[in-house]
Amino acid sequence: MVKNILKKGFLTVLVFVFLFSLALTGTASAALSDADKKDIGLEVTKIYRAARGVIAKSQKLINDASKGDKGLSGDTVIEGAKANYKKASGKDLSIDASTEKGKMQTAMVNAVKNVMDQAQSLINEKGKGFKGFLPAIFAKQVADQFNSLTAGKAYIKLTAPKSYVRNRANRPDKWESEVIEKQFKSAGYPKDKVHTANAKHKGKDAFRLILPEYYKKACLNCHGEPKGSKDITGGKKEGGKLGELGGAISFALYN
Repeated sequence: MVKNILKKGFLTVLVFVFLFSLALTGTASAALSDADKKDIGLEVTKIYRAARGVIAKSQKLINDASKGDKGLSGDTVIEGAKANYKKASGKDLSIDASTEKGKMQTAMVNAVKNVMDQAQSLINEKGKGFKGFLPAIFAKQVADQFNSLTAGKAYIKLTAPKSYVRNRANRPDKWESEVIEKQFKSAGYPKDKVHTANAKHKGKDAFRLILPEYYKKACLNCHGEPKGSKDITGGKKEGGKLGELGGAISFALYN
């Protein structure tokens, strides 16, 4: 009888330890403060935007039909992204892979590398001009890779005001749309200021961060004036103006 009691007690302890460990694993992001989560969101979006900037500046090279190997490997794009990151933030990109932030940063870096590795045959195709490998396409593919690599822990996408979205997969959800329309578009909203909140995302509790983006000169080649005219992709230009709110990067870290 004593043996049975001890055996049952031992099994109870094992079950408790297992459930406790499982709880810790499942609530890693919940244990972080909102300040920590905001820091993670900012870091991930900065790398994302910095890498997209490399692709934006490389459009002429990518579409050069006379040249084969463009030298735009995943590592090359990451190096360019690091330079853009430093220029924007004033500091070097630092990644500690043992931290939750470091894991998310690493996932974004790997997402960029994966997309570039998969795009090499398209980018390096000699004799072909316009490749269709645009910043927005790159951003969508990187977001999909990141969302897969983080395995349900985080989510990122490039979105925009509803009237400016071309890819329906990038349409803003209700929360994103309200922030864009009621805050980012308001006259007194500080430019470049991120908005954060604890809110549902795809039915799950999450810490959400959204970063406004404004049209730069290069953006207007596809999204500028005259409104309704066709751009290089065959799509209709939105009539956007330099410095106008043109989109946003939305990030969610699930609790």
